[in-house]
Amino acid sequence: MTDGIDDAKRALRADLRERRQLRSEAAHETAAAGVKEQLDALVDELGARSLSCFLSSPTEPGTQEFIRDAVARGIRVLLPITRVDGLLDWAVADPDGEIADGLFGMPEPTGEVLSPLAVNDVDLLVIPAAAVDRTGMRLGWGRGYFDKTLGSMEHCPPVYAVIFDSELVDDVPRDLHDQPVTGVVTPTRTVTLAPHRR
Repeated sequence: MTDGIDDAKRALRADLRERRQLRSEAAHETAAAGVKEQLDALVDELGARSLSCFLSSPTEPGTQEFIRDAVARGIRVLLPITRVDGLLDWAVADPDGEIADGLFGMPEPTGEVLSPLAVNDVDLLVIPAAAVDRTGMRLGWGRGYFDKTLGSMEHCPPVYAVIFDSELVDDVPRDLHDQPVTGVVTPTRTVTLAPHRR
């Protein structure tokens, strides 16, 4: 049974990755501006003073402008750093800080490293995804970092995945370890999908 789920996930991820790579630079710039507007509104609505986010890669809906602006507004932003053991360390976002390729070639900060527990203090988690379905089930990129993080949090704040509009789908293949999200942020809207779990 699990093999069938894994195969379905792999096929869907490959399709989504290809679609993302076909987007024009102009489309990515427009998406980044939309995502920033939606995330700014979400932060204001939740009154978040601290949050986690991720440094977007060139094919992802852009988060970097949002992060710079949030830090300038006095919001504490934690950025993930991948570890070989499947956990995430964190670093406080610094607009003047260096960015390097992480374990899997994704952009990551190079500042002072905080432990996986640092994320327990945030008011909002903003995470990447390949797709999310209408029940809030998230399909990640297959390495399990965010599923492990969410699954280990005793008091999880609201979790929003950043995706393109077409990546909010009716259904995604799911496994036992997969963790749902509260909602999604796209370039055009923010959608709350599942009740917030504490």
